[in-house]
Amino acid sequence: MPADVIWNPPLTGTSAIERFAAWVTRTRQIELPDYDALWQWSVDDVAGFWGAWLEYLDLPYDGDPSTVLADASMPGARWFPDVRLNYAEAMLRMPGRADDDVVVVSRSQSRDEVRLTAAQLRDRVARARQGLVDLGVGHGDRVAAYSPNIPETLVMMLAAASLGAIFSSCAPEFGTQSVIDRWTQIEPVVLLAVDGYGYGDKPIDRREQVATITAALPSVRTVVWLPYLDPAAPAPEGALTWHDFAAREAPLEFARVAFDTPLYVLFSSGTTGLPKPIVHGHGGITIEHLKALSLQSDLGPTDRFFWFSTTGWMMWNYLVSGIGVGATIVMVDGNPAHPDLGALWRMAGELGLTYFGTSAPFLLQCRKEGLHPSQEADLSSLRAIGSTGAPLPEAGFRWVYEEFDPSVQLSSVSGGTDTCAAFVASAPTVPVYAGEISCRALGSDVDAFDPEGNPVRDQLGELVIKQPMPSMPVGFWGDEDGSRYRAAYFEDYPGVWRHGDWISITSYGSCTITGRSDATLNRGGVRLGTSEFYSVVESLPEVADSLVVHLEDDEGGAGRLLLFVALVEGARLDDALTKRIATELRTKLSPRHVPDEVHQVRGMPRTLSGKKLEVPVKKILRGTPVDEAAAKGALQNPEVLDDFEAFGRG
Repeated sequence: MPADVIWNPPLTGTSAIERFAAWVTRTRQIELPDYDALWQWSVDDVAGFWGAWLEYLDLPYDGDPSTVLADASMPGARWFPDVRLNYAEAMLRMPGRADDDVVVVSRSQSRDEVRLTAAQLRDRVARARQGLVDLGVGHGDRVAAYSPNIPETLVMMLAAASLGAIFSSCAPEFGTQSVIDRWTQIEPVVLLAVDGYGYGDKPIDRREQVATITAALPSVRTVVWLPYLDPAAPAPEGALTWHDFAAREAPLEFARVAFDTPLYVLFSSGTTGLPKPIVHGHGGITIEHLKALSLQSDLGPTDRFFWFSTTGWMMWNYLVSGIGVGATIVMVDGNPAHPDLGALWRMAGELGLTYFGTSAPFLLQCRKEGLHPSQEADLSSLRAIGSTGAPLPEAGFRWVYEEFDPSVQLSSVSGGTDTCAAFVASAPTVPVYAGEISCRALGSDVDAFDPEGNPVRDQLGELVIKQPMPSMPVGFWGDEDGSRYRAAYFEDYPGVWRHGDWISITSYGSCTITGRSDATLNRGGVRLGTSEFYSVVESLPEVADSLVVHLEDDEGGAGRLLLFVALVEGARLDDALTKRIATELRTKLSPRHVPDEVHQVRGMPRTLSGKKLEVPVKKILRGTPVDEAAAKGALQNPEVLDDFEAFGRG
């Protein structure tokens, strides 16, 4: 029995996806009467779909696109081996926009609003590109940004991309160890850094953190200093100010590079060691993002597109690609709940946003606090609300349709840093079902597998992707033989991508994701790695061992983050130690890492080879009997499992 339909598509024939389907029918003689048919074609003939999409986009490129998928194996897929293009060139076309059209609006709690026209954005990228050239940056060099969601970060990314250099960003709320763990792996030569940022009404000074990070990165030849919190903040010794860096006028040029040339490096959460450096390529990101923005989201030159994100989340990379379909992107830096939860909705009214992207926890918090966004502002321009980062429960869907115009489409999507894209999503031609993600994304051969690798419907299975997507990683940085990449996704089902989520796909094509099937933590819509916790907590002299578990809330709330510690002899878990643990996690990692509860236990369950096990503990906390939670014979110390039973649901 299908879930309640709470939004029906207008099917006017004018949406981008309907125009594309009509073009495919006309040029390929393939009948595509609805989304199901279009999706089925896109996975039955993956090469045909992506070849058609590249042709339809009419992007600037060199070479011959006739070979679409030279090797379809996973891992190892090779897309468009004879095509050379550049992500920055594709984005800065900004189709449908005149030179004097505003294409970037930046709202900040650190400074006044910034607006950039298409001409100004291109000029700033050209100047930053020249600045990088003057610093000796070339193809393959890494350029890092410890900076927030502001135009300068976007400009630096596009400038690096235009040269074939490789970009990576960390949000400035990241603690020093989180940043160092990431960037020592990729060895950037240039670092863009801010002096600090405003979060609500609090100024957060990051000069000391910048000094620590820079000292730990001997590869950095130049720090580009952006006095963002305090315009008068003096530059560190030897640094180049942003003003001087971007002072020289220059022509805007682009190095067209092979399709799989690295564009940027995103990082995993660090569950089983150092965060994985996930390399994404120019071509894959370009065609995947333009597909998602245009076909799945119907964004174009008349839209004002916003998604709340920091530069440490892949949604930032997705947001800024909005210029590639001609949309005006809205960048926001600061506390989304300052001075209250209505702030972003009031901004949506002031700026006439057409697409408001956020996280499921934000929508649920608005519901919990009894907020009425349409009473906060005139939201008559709004046509879509995006939700990601965590599953949105049915109550969240119903709240949206109680509070907003019934014509507004709720777009619940899910994907990951790993693909820098959503593979289950919505579309302008597919209904919205209460509590469900509308559809699988075009070109994404998503399925639910049972433990034996058989597809299942209307029941939970492992989320898998059975065929390559162009935005799957080029690889992991430094993983010369590909073994880390293979181990991350392809060991459970050979030749098939296992993502690590539980998914249920309905017989009518929608789906629900119910959480992680591995030990990665999901906190406020952001995945956090357990190993980062342990490195900080276990550096305290009193702590002998630790284990962290996130218990999701069945109602879709924030859930509970529980930290368990085993202490050295003579130490005890008092208020002072609990506070010190919280302070260390907040300063070295981020506020999201601070646990809701800290408990003392005798020890942490470990395998015979010494690997710490979070999953059995999580099962016990959810009520699974100890004897069923883990095979005791496989553990060094099975007796410690009993300690966790007292904190379970009974």
